Amino acid sequence: MGVVESRGVLRKISDMLEVIMKRIDSLSRLDNASDSRRLEELSSAINRIQPAGLVERIQAIAQNVSNMAVRVEQILQNSMAAGRAVRDGTTGQCEVPRDPRYPDCSSKVEWMRSRWTSDPCYAFYGVDGSDCSFLVYLSEVEWFCPPLPWRNHTTSPTLRKSSSKRQAAFRTDLVSLLEQVGTGKESLSFMKRRIRRLAAQWATAAQRLDSKLYHRWREQKKILVHVGFLTEESGDVFSPKVLKGGPLGEMVQWADILTALYVLGHNLKISVSVKELQGFLGVPPGRGSCPLTGPLPFDLIYTDYHGLQQMKQHMGLSLKKYKCHIRVIDTFGTEPAYNHEEYATLHGYRTNWGYWNLNSRQYMTMFPHTPDNSFMGFVSEELNSTEKHNIQLNKVRNMAVVYGKEVSMWKGKERFLQILHRYMEVHGTVYYETQRPPEVPAFVKNHGLLPQHELQTLLRKAKLFIGFGFPYEGPAPLEAIANGCVFLQPRFHPPHSSLNHEFFRGKPTSREVSSQHPYAEQYIGPPHVITVDFNNSEEFETAVKEIMRTQVEPFLPYEYTCEGMLERVHAYIQHQDFCSPETPFPAANGSQAWQGNSFVPLPNSTLLGWAANASAPPCWPPLSALRLLVSDEGQSCVDACRGVGLVCEPAFFHFINNKQALVRLEVQCEAVESEMNHIFPAFSVQRRECGLQKEPLLFSCAGRNPKYRRVCPCRDFRQEQVALCRDCL
Repeated sequence: MGVVESRGVLRKISDMLEVIMKRIDSLSRLDNASDSRRLEELSSAINRIQPAGLVERIQAIAQNVSNMAVRVEQILQNSMAAGRAVRDGTTGQCEVPRDPRYPDCSSKVEWMRSRWTSDPCYAFYGVDGSDCSFLVYLSEVEWFCPPLPWRNHTTSPTLRKSSSKRQAAFRTDLVSLLEQVGTGKESLSFMKRRIRRLAAQWATAAQRLDSKLYHRWREQKKILVHVGFLTEESGDVFSPKVLKGGPLGEMVQWADILTALYVLGHNLKISVSVKELQGFLGVPPGRGSCPLTGPLPFDLIYTDYHGLQQMKQHMGLSLKKYKCHIRVIDTFGTEPAYNHEEYATLHGYRTNWGYWNLNSRQYMTMFPHTPDNSFMGFVSEELNSTEKHNIQLNKVRNMAVVYGKEVSMWKGKERFLQILHRYMEVHGTVYYETQRPPEVPAFVKNHGLLPQHELQTLLRKAKLFIGFGFPYEGPAPLEAIANGCVFLQPRFHPPHSSLNHEFFRGKPTSREVSSQHPYAEQYIGPPHVITVDFNNSEEFETAVKEIMRTQVEPFLPYEYTCEGMLERVHAYIQHQDFCSPETPFPAANGSQAWQGNSFVPLPNSTLLGWAANASAPPCWPPLSALRLLVSDEGQSCVDACRGVGLVCEPAFFHFINNKQALVRLEVQCEAVESEMNHIFPAFSVQRRECGLQKEPLLFSCAGRNPKYRRVCPCRDFRQEQVALCRDCL
């Protein structure tokens, strides 16, 4: 056969396959046609093809054959299903129900008719192409259709979680945890080294907290920890950089989270791959379109944004059902305006992160910079009195260590380094492979990347730890301060944010960062932390000279000790509940008042508190901690509460989002509107308009608007434990 003839035959084969596909499409829609007629027509179409070799158009023909096979499978499945329906006597029982309580049932059945073969998970759940199987699936696996009356509903096909509760007992032996963390990644090796190094401190902290809680009975939770950013599917860019000066802050925090959960006595599972995640959750085989094979086998899931995205891809509708159990470790925080998908999209807050419609307290940060979120934190090594005394004896008053392991952090800093060199011996820990990085001046004594214990030794000798503006909010400054260093950092004019700085662009927060390490500036401060304008050489030089004269002791805030983190995580696990529906409280736009005055003036204060005899649904933190105030125009509740030595508490918005709060604050309202707005509850003095919040997910401590004064729920907090109120334990 010649080339021209071969091509002609191939074109004919391709054309015939297209004819077959069109025939099969029409056959699949002929519900009343007999099985024999369908197969006869299909056979007739196939017999018209002449055998020929496949040459140039092999891929297109193969694709058509594949599509044809899928269609044939659908026809055969429909035929078999119809036969079973006749045998079982269920033919008339599988009409799509018209039930107003299930408005999406009909459209979902239509979708299943055309797409049920798109994911093998549907067949796994028994879907076979018949309407009966669609309705069974949509009523028993998903929840879009009503239960079928002819189905047996007395027994559940899946095992329910046991209702029996077990006691959580503090653990001091971490051998089992180290085995669970696993091997195979340098990041995991780093985390295990950290867990081993701090093991004794965790054990001591567990004993102290157990005594502080009076050996109280605590419920053991089943907890999954899925570290999404370490999975191969997310790229795992961190592991290869562990030994090359890459960022370690996330791994420090995850190591401490794992240890805290384990030491508190909870039943822990650890996942660092999507395959492990699927196995732990009970993901059915397929492409992630279907719900889990049973109830969620965990009380809590700790993950990150990468892990959350992976769960969305593999959990189907189960993610929406169980998302209240999820806690998202989120270094820089997620504000409510970015978290609410619809609101973020309509008002310009949509980013590549955020928009998950979680309760904002489900996001857990590295530092307590976003009260809308929960503060998770990490730990630094705690020194005993002997170690502190020895450090002070051995300090070298003219020795400085620069905060910056990567060469890029030193670029453009020559002027500061020259001034610093006039007074101090300058040390660095910059990673390099073969030769000295050219960006590091010759007078700098560069030690290269140091193991943690050697870095600790260096910090215990140094007087000064200096940052040049990046990285933001890492753990190293706290470690330096804990080892007796003074931390010198730049103040930012104007503050860095997503509006003016590339690093924060796209992050789900409008937070303004006033310095390299705002926590150190605001919660620790002088003499341990000095924040100056690095663009002012005279101010910078004066600060260096003052630091050399100042004597400081090693200092570590309680919330960054092992005990402090255990205390905080314990309180969250025992008290935070985002799955139970909120108990109805006087509606935001309701005119009906409840008995008595819930808000009363506090002694020697302009603030209002919650009346001791006022009735209210259960709440954590307890309402005894509530302090109600009004912000200045354009001021957020974060700043308003901080201005009076308190912290904004988003859990309390539910109780102050009403007319009585406005009346007790003596706010003059000519009109009170209820709408979705992350500024509300708030009011405009000029227009005498008051706004109450319509969408609870938009209650926001961070929101502010130059035309509004916010109604702010503040609370007290424990010394050096800002996450907890005085009565929160």
